[in-house]
Amino acid sequence: MAATASTPAAIATHPTQVTGAIYGADPVRARAVVVGRVTQVIDLRLLRDDPDVVRASQVARGDDPGLVDQVLDADALRRSSLTEYETLRAEQKSHGKLVAAAKGDEKQALLTHGRALAERVKALQADADAAETRATELARRIGNVIEDGVPAGGEDDFVVLEHVGTPRDFAAEYGADFVVRDHLDLGESLKAIDTERGAKVSGARFYYLTGIGARLELALLNAAVDRALAAGFTPVITPTLVKPEVMAGTGFLGAHADEIYRLEADDLYLVGTSEVALAGYHSGEILDLTGGPLRYAGWSACYRREAGSYGKDTRGIIRVHQFHKVEAFVYTSVEHAADEHRRLLGWEQEMLALAELPYRVIDTAAGDLGSSAARKFDCEAWLPSQQRYLELTSTSNCTTYQARRLGVRERTADGTVRAVATLNGTLATTRWLVALLENHQQEDGSVYVPVGLRPYLGGLEVLEPVK
Repeated sequence: MAATASTPAAIATHPTQVTGAIYGADPVRARAVVVGRVTQVIDLRLLRDDPDVVRASQVARGDDPGLVDQVLDADALRRSSLTEYETLRAEQKSHGKLVAAAKGDEKQALLTHGRALAERVKALQADADAAETRATELARRIGNVIEDGVPAGGEDDFVVLEHVGTPRDFAAEYGADFVVRDHLDLGESLKAIDTERGAKVSGARFYYLTGIGARLELALLNAAVDRALAAGFTPVITPTLVKPEVMAGTGFLGAHADEIYRLEADDLYLVGTSEVALAGYHSGEILDLTGGPLRYAGWSACYRREAGSYGKDTRGIIRVHQFHKVEAFVYTSVEHAADEHRRLLGWEQEMLALAELPYRVIDTAAGDLGSSAARKFDCEAWLPSQQRYLELTSTSNCTTYQARRLGVRERTADGTVRAVATLNGTLATTRWLVALLENHQQEDGSVYVPVGLRPYLGGLEVLEPVK
């Protein structure tokens, strides 16, 4: 049963050093605390007004719903400490005026009382800090509130939304004795993929793309950029090293932080997707979205440790440590995010049509979303050699989860400032070569080139084995 949620992201972080300002409509304004790091923040109005929505989202994800109450308890303690703190601070100010006017023994007595007041104020300040720190640590463990209709469960609980195209029947085409070749076998015969030398130079899960392999990847990525331009995206070559606050702001330093490469000496992270750099592009800014969404198409190298994938997809280039990708990224108003999500899916499907690949679209289950996504659609191409579907694209609606963390806001028509929604989606990546080679293989070991990719390959119609 899918849990329902109708409210944008509950948990977020903010890059500002002043944490008190993040509590918005809180009747007790938190004092400014300079912390010098990314601080996890939470939409307290959502938790106070409708905590069941967040609890239901946690249950659907397979996460702990009790975290909601723990955050609320810590916040209640913070608020009560701050109320008493402000009362005593006011008394302290009035007391200071009495001390200034007093003389002799009276002044000494007032000074003694003033010191006691100062100690109590300091203690209440420490209590408020401790409660805020606890709420922050707990909130960091709560994922984005899922959208209404997202399937509950884990990796295998997705819902198939549609099938597009029909997988080829190679036996019918070439006879019952025809043996389907996998992408590595085809890639080696085309002199397109070299995993042996990749391992020699860099280790397991590295590779070289050579000759037509390199050209085919560039063809895919350039086709993706052209499609993005036609849809109104701004192409961007992004940094592949980012600061900790940007990586944390996108939600990638949670449960799956072990997937990310970190350069300890420089305190920088290698991105696993240009989504990270694009999410940080407007951090701390107020955007003008009156003209519609801001759309970017980021081209970058991507790096993933593939921790925990020992023994999985060890052959070829399905699961590797380094690859290239063109990623769509959008900033938009909350009200338009769901529609923009469907548009992103549509642009991904246009690219799959250009590559002439059979695929299915799935609605990913809550437990497989990742912390930042409220909903995610994947397009999975058919993989003939393994008789299974392989994820090629993924598009996520992150609602305000990342924007709250990174301080990306918009000014509305009535002059108020609020968090924007962010979305992302894959337009092409190195992994597409796997599906292209396998689905378009021919009896003689050559590979058919989809019509839409031919202009990017000098008009080539067939990739021939190299003898």
